[in-house]
Amino acid sequence: MLNLNLFRNIGFPLYLFIYLILPYSAITQTLKVDFIRNLETSLNKRDLEFIKKNFRNDENQNIPKQFSKIINDFPNSKWKIKRLKSNIPDEDILRIKVSGEKIVNGEIYILESKFDYLFSIVNGKISEGIIKNLFTTIRNDNKKIDISFKIPDRVLTGSKYDIDIILNKPLEEVIIAGAIKPHQVNSLFEQEMLLEPLASGGIFKITRAPSKPGMQIWSGIIAHPEGMITFTKSIDIVDEI
Repeated sequence: MLNLNLFRNIGFPLYLFIYLILPYSAITQTLKVDFIRNLETSLNKRDLEFIKKNFRNDENQNIPKQFSKIINDFPNSKWKIKRLKSNIPDEDILRIKVSGEKIVNGEIYILESKFDYLFSIVNGKISEGIIKNLFTTIRNDNKKIDISFKIPDRVLTGSKYDIDIILNKPLEEVIIAGAIKPHQVNSLFEQEMLLEPLASGGIFKITRAPSKPGMQIWSGIIAHPEGMITFTKSIDIVDEI
């Protein structure tokens, strides 16, 4: 049985989920294939100098710091990068996947993250970027929990939308706890979340998008006798679809 008193008192640090959220930018030039290969290699070899040399302005300081946080928590993390096709001239989009694991108190925590990275190139260097379609999970259940995440990638400004985190297997006598919380892009990294018992088989929430275009980020957690799953999802807020 799940110790609800224990989980009610856990304050969960959420900085881990939003390492990579970056500001919006215009897309101006195309990216060379060899650069993609070199970027992937540098990330996997922890070559921070390559990143500093190929990013402009504040990014050549911020990205190494954020990257260092990831490899500090998940030292064996692996990065895979591929270029996506775009219908917009001179637009470059990279699909980036990050995976890793770490052991805490004898339990293995698995990181899986994927996102699309849009950016501009100025004088041969990446100038600013935006991450879209971010979805990250960290879990220690060895994937024993059959769970579905139904969170939209984009919604209209001011519209209502559903967030459903569904445990597909009937709970029967199992007791679970969980929570979900919105974040703003420029909010503090360190935030806490109190878990509450979930009477139904997951988290079911109806919310409303902000009135202005931008990005909304949701982070949450499910605590189950088989383990714990934390998640983060970004949602594009747009004025037309």
